[in-house]
Amino acid sequence: HVQLVESGGGSVQDGGSLRLSCAASGYSAVNYCMAWFRQAPGKEREGVATVDRFGRTVYADSAKGRFTISKDSAKNTLYLQMGNLKPEDTAMYYCAADFYNLQLARSYTYWGQGTQVTVS
Repeated sequence: HVQLVESGGGSVQDGGSLRLSCAASGYSAVNYCMAWFRQAPGKEREGVATVDRFGRTVYADSAKGRFTISKDSAKNTLYLQMGNLKPEDTAMYYCAADFYNLQLARSYTYWGQGTQVTVS
């Protein structure tokens, strides 16, 4: 049974930083493509960043230069280090995983419950 549990969200001021974590269980994250998505109220869920099984990363334009995605295979955990946060980054952030390299497409098989990030 694959399970993804996000943590690390919270409220920060404009320009602040946060690190999100996604603990994976039921499979080995090293063999999967994993990603972060976000959804703001009234908007569609959008991809933020992804890392594939080979460690290759893809970022949405909104995340480039400010966010860093990484994966600790030993801990089976995905991270998203976010810096220079802006109010428009306010959203529920979701972790996702799939055996296939879906990059920022929304068709991932496994999803976490989300962690809220609020920037004011």
